Amino acid sequence: MQIGQYKLKNNLIVAPMAGVTDRPFRMLCKSMGAGMAVSEMVASNSLLYGSEKTKRRANHEGEVDPISVQIVGADPDMLAQAAKYNVDNGAQIIDINMGCPAKKICNVQAGSALMQNESLVATILESVVKSVNVPVTLKIRTGWNKDNRNALNIARIAEASGIQALAIHGRTRACAYMGDAEYDTIAAVKAGVAIPVIANGDITTPEKARFVLEKTGADAVMIGRAAQGRPWLFREIEHYLQTGAHLAPPSVTEIQRVLIQHLYELYEFYGEVTGTRVARKHISWYTKGLAGSAKFRHHMNELPTSAEQLAAIQAFFEEQLQLGEQLKYVEELAA
Repeated sequence: MQIGQYKLKNNLIVAPMAGVTDRPFRMLCKSMGAGMAVSEMVASNSLLYGSEKTKRRANHEGEVDPISVQIVGADPDMLAQAAKYNVDNGAQIIDINMGCPAKKICNVQAGSALMQNESLVATILESVVKSVNVPVTLKIRTGWNKDNRNALNIARIAEASGIQALAIHGRTRACAYMGDAEYDTIAAVKAGVAIPVIANGDITTPEKARFVLEKTGADAVMIGRAAQGRPWLFREIEHYLQTGAHLAPPSVTEIQRVLIQHLYELYEFYGEVTGTRVARKHISWYTKGLAGSAKFRHHMNELPTSAEQLAAIQAFFEEQLQLGEQLKYVEELAA
C-alpha cells in the first residue's frame, strides 16, 4: 500500500475517530501492527488554531511516519489554510473529512453533507491539493442516503483533483452506524478508479478483514470502533492475512500492561485532569468482557485522580488473575 511517496508497512489503517485517535492511541496502534493511523479531525476554522485542543492535535512528537492529519470544513480557502497549517506542524499526509455523519458537522455543510454538492467537492479538493506539497487523501461515505448514493461520482472527482487515496465507509450518511456496510458499493468504486481505495466499516475480526479485501478488491482496510480497547487487533489481522492462522488472544497480564502503558501516555499528553477524564472511556473498552467489568467501570467513572484510577486497575486485574488461577485449578480437578 502506497500513498504518494509513503510506502506503508501493510494495508491496515486506523480510522480517524473524534476523541479517540489522539497521538497516544495512534502510536499504540502503530506499535501493535497498524500501517498508518489517521488523526481525529481538526477544524479548518483558523480561529481555533490558538486553542489548547488544536495545539494538542497538531502535536506529533515521536510518532512513526507517515503522519496523517484529517481536516474538516466546508470552505475551500479555509481548508487549504488548515492543510498548510498542519503540514507546517509535521503532517505528512492531509486527509479531508467528507464522511462524518454527526449532526453538528453536517449542519454546517461539512463532513458527509458535502457529498450533496459535487461541484463544491471538486473545488475543495482542488484547493487543498494545490495548497500543499504532500499527498492529500479523502474519506467519504457511499452517499447522503440510500436514494442518493454517489460515491463513484465523488471518487472520480477525487481522482481528477489529484487525491492520492480514497477511504470509503460503507454506509450512507443517513445510515450513520446502523445496518450492514455496503461492500458492493466499495467494490464498484474500486473498479471505477485507479487510485488506491480503502474499505471501512464493520471490520471486527481477521476473517472479516480478509473477506472485505477479497469482496471489494480494496487496497487496504480501515478499522475504527473495533480497535477501541483492542489495539492488538492489527497484529492479529496482519498475522492472519500472512499465514491464515490465528495468534493467541492477549493474556490478562498483557491487557493490563498495554492498558497501563496507554494510561501513562494519556496522563502525560493531556495533563492530570483531562488525562484522567479521557482515560475513563479507554479503561471501559479494555476491560469490557472481563469478569465483574460492569461494576468496575461504574466505580472507575467516579474516581477523580490518575493515582486512584491506577490503584483500582491494579486491584481489578489482580482479581482477574486469581479467577484465572481458580478456573485452572477447577479444570485440573475435573481432569
